[in-house]
Amino acid sequence: MDVPQASRPSPGAAIGSLALIAGVIALSAAAFAYTAGWFSPERLTPRKLVDGFAGPSGPPLGHRRNHSKGICFTGVFESNGAGSELSRAQVFAQGLYPVVGRFNLGTADANADDAKVRVRGLGLMISTPDGQEWRMAMIDPPIFAVSTPEAFHALQIASASKEPDAMAKFADAHPEFAAFGAWATSAPWTGSYAEERYNSLNSFIFTDMSGNDHAVRWSLAPAAQPVPVPPADLAKRGPDFLENEIMERIKSGPLRWTMAVTVANPGDQTADPSKAWSEDRRSVEVGALIVHEIEPEWDGPCRDINFDPTVLPDGMRTSDDPFPAARSSAYRVSYDRRTAEEKDYPRTATGSSQ
Repeated sequence: MDVPQASRPSPGAAIGSLALIAGVIALSAAAFAYTAGWFSPERLTPRKLVDGFAGPSGPPLGHRRNHSKGICFTGVFESNGAGSELSRAQVFAQGLYPVVGRFNLGTADANADDAKVRVRGLGLMISTPDGQEWRMAMIDPPIFAVSTPEAFHALQIASASKEPDAMAKFADAHPEFAAFGAWATSAPWTGSYAEERYNSLNSFIFTDMSGNDHAVRWSLAPAAQPVPVPPADLAKRGPDFLENEIMERIKSGPLRWTMAVTVANPGDQTADPSKAWSEDRRSVEVGALIVHEIEPEWDGPCRDINFDPTVLPDGMRTSDDPFPAARSSAYRVSYDRRTAEEKDYPRTATGSSQ
């Protein structure tokens, strides 16, 4: 999916736009254009970002360019009504709303060994009777690896470099990466998608019925008790143990996560997902995700869903965090490429091994 084309600005207009972006990054439309690279060929573009995921063997044809390995689920979001104090979105009115989602791994290898991928994710689409959708893409780290899309692209380059000190140089240039590295090396591993806590990390703005804005992040906390498992033991469970485990676990009944929305205090930064908010911030439990069925991705209901985090219902919008816009534009490119490669990921039984 190509990025929407804008008319080419005059040199004077381009300079004025860049100045506006530098001075008022909070304007989401400007942030989108900035991260999409429309104003200058030197800037990071969605295609550059997507191309950065291709490993030595090339991109995973027919698959998402990142978080390529995954499995679908369906269920409901059970809203308890408490979220209505933060947002006028219908999804927070008490009731049950259908969901389609995807458990996934943070890798560009569609055939990755589950025990070797540190980041696990959850994509979710909640639909409401008013025809609106809330889409999101969450991961299990409590913070993101870097502070800007440009830094993320630099991480892609460093990770792919053959220079022995490439990552060390990157870490020196991006000190925020140290906190993510500490999580990656010290946080316990689990043996199930059902035992993970998933976090939005990016900040969004909720608007309530009175027109008041609230800067928020949210998370999904599992009802299942996390059980730490040494990575060496996980490796013995086979390359697809996460998918096999979740398909077996669902046979015993629905899986559940509590959704909690964290509200920023005045003055809290909202632009940098590599920085956590203080744990004393107000948290509102707004409902629960309940998963009823697990289905293979190759012909499942999540296969063609783009979990674009900028698809938001009335009562929600993006903040000054530049990542949602960058992710949205990159997701479009990834979606276009993988749908054009459907023959490489057939919707038949032969695709079930992917």
